[in-house]
Amino acid sequence: MAGPKLATIAWRNLWRQKRRTFLTLVSIAFGFFMAVLMMSMQDMTFSDFVDTAAQLGSGHVVVHHHEYLDTPSLGRTVHATDELRGLAADDVRVDRVVERIMGEAMVATAHDSFGAGFIAYDPAMETDDTLHFLEGLVEGEWYATADDKGIILGKVLAANLGAELGDKVVYTLMDKDGEIVAGMGRLKGTIGTGSPQGDASLFLLPLNKARKVLGYEADEATHLGVYLHDNRRSAAVAADLDEKLGEGVEASTWAEVAPDLNAFVAMKKGGGKFFLIIIGLLVAAGIFNTLFMSVMERVREFGILVAIGYTPGQIFRMVMWESVFLAITGLIFGGLITAWPYKWLSDNGIDMTEMYAGNDVSVGGVGFDMVMPCGLYPESFIFIVCCVIFATLAAGLYPAWKAGRVEPVDSIKLV
Repeated sequence: MAGPKLATIAWRNLWRQKRRTFLTLVSIAFGFFMAVLMMSMQDMTFSDFVDTAAQLGSGHVVVHHHEYLDTPSLGRTVHATDELRGLAADDVRVDRVVERIMGEAMVATAHDSFGAGFIAYDPAMETDDTLHFLEGLVEGEWYATADDKGIILGKVLAANLGAELGDKVVYTLMDKDGEIVAGMGRLKGTIGTGSPQGDASLFLLPLNKARKVLGYEADEATHLGVYLHDNRRSAAVAADLDEKLGEGVEASTWAEVAPDLNAFVAMKKGGGKFFLIIIGLLVAAGIFNTLFMSVMERVREFGILVAIGYTPGQIFRMVMWESVFLAITGLIFGGLITAWPYKWLSDNGIDMTEMYAGNDVSVGGVGFDMVMPCGLYPESFIFIVCCVIFATLAAGLYPAWKAGRVEPVDSIKLV
């Protein structure tokens, strides 16, 4: 019998037991619903987390001295930053390239002193998409130019130092030659980074002011931060850029610069994939039960079909067609019940403010947004659909094989 006729019979067979088929479709749809919502929260939450980490640090891709990651210091710098910026910006996947100086220093006032990290930046190059805390000014004002004066402290660091706007703040650090140097500025503003750890251990400087203190040239920095339209392209962009860079300079991804954060994200994503597998197994178990019961109820029918000329292969394909129709119909049903919740969550997110009120929700100094965003990458959607189809077809293999092995003489005797 031709394939289309087998498919027609299989479709009709599904609806001979409407309640059982409907319950199976509900289980498929519910599994699809759970998988889509979970993956949409995971995709956007960790994408935003990676972006925030890049905006608090060095970028999605970092152009730096080839020994900087092994032994970070203010002496390991890159030169000709204008040329390097142009080289990186030529890539269509790149949104913006900035140059920065980052390092460690001792910060002191008349009241106290603390160790802290600093970021020296050029306000003309930066936006909220490259420096996360540009939208976190608590009091005071930002730098207007790279030659501006003053110092900006994390709000907790300022409180610990007992510093108020206009107070003198001295910072001491080692320059590119390993000599101890000092700079001074009046407190120009305080910021909130979204992480208590960052608020207590970070201060900002204007880029050219930092260069003068450290003895850097006008086109010298510790690194270039390369920001992408899509952080998932970091590895590809870094590899392509690495081939164009000269000797002594290399490009690394955010994952290589911050391996602890990368391990955290990988662990959480791995946990999400494991949860999807559990959902798939539960769905497959329900489908298997439906198809197996259907086959066992129709043993006599299959025997008659074989007796009148159907081959075991045709019986097998007919039951597998039932699996295919369950998968397709379940996905359509799942799409219908998932569409509105997904649209609402993608527009509004999930507000976790009350749940984590007063708690430090951060990893490695990178804070999570209290409104959890939702959105599904196309490849994640395809992965979920493929998992549902695979689970459904896999669940139908044994019942289909069992149906194809029916012996006509023995089965026809059954009542």
